[in-house]
Amino acid sequence: LTGGYKAYRNWVLAQFEKNYSMKQMWDERYSQEEFAYGTAPNNFIKEQLSKLEPGKILFPAEGEGRNAVYAAGLGWDVFAFDISIEGMKKAEKLANSNNVKIDYFVNTDDNLPYTENQFDVIALSYAHFPANVKELMIGTILPYLKKGGYLIMEAFSKGHLAYNAKNPKVGGPKEEAMLYCKDEIINLCKDFELDYIEELEVNLNEGIYHIGTGLVLRAVLRK
Repeated sequence: LTGGYKAYRNWVLAQFEKNYSMKQMWDERYSQEEFAYGTAPNNFIKEQLSKLEPGKILFPAEGEGRNAVYAAGLGWDVFAFDISIEGMKKAEKLANSNNVKIDYFVNTDDNLPYTENQFDVIALSYAHFPANVKELMIGTILPYLKKGGYLIMEAFSKGHLAYNAKNPKVGGPKEEAMLYCKDEIINLCKDFELDYIEELEVNLNEGIYHIGTGLVLRAVLRK
């Protein structure tokens, strides 16, 4: 990162934590004994990993590690990061109980310990960011993917707000700017080859914060 861009990014992240208190919120949620989103992997992530040979995989905003631990059990070399130290503690607990290892990093600034072209897959599972950092965060992680590598994601789509209003237990951000749409993903990954993208209703049963029918966006793109 250049000096100017790095300073700008540090400012944005400072506003991110100041305005949304995200780190505190996630630490509080993940400090509970129960796993917030369960211990089973996301179904779409599970389905897509079954099609690939294990390699190096990165899970940004991985929380309590359910997807990372699952991938490690399949033989993937797993890396993950999140802003929550409580999430890391739960992820390490889950990894230990499953006799696998994951490399988990708590990021409090822009110094992520990864290099360009390091990963065969980057998997995003409900990685929602405030509008003023979303593009920056996605732009930061994409260079870590190898040429020919896959970006796999499932997240709530912009139309999900209506589902959340009917049933708050299904979870998800309440700000439309934090949600995704097809055009946004295609634009953020404009140099990628689009293998699959679809907006669809799914019945979620993930822990205590994803319960019920939601509207999600699923995508697979190849660098």
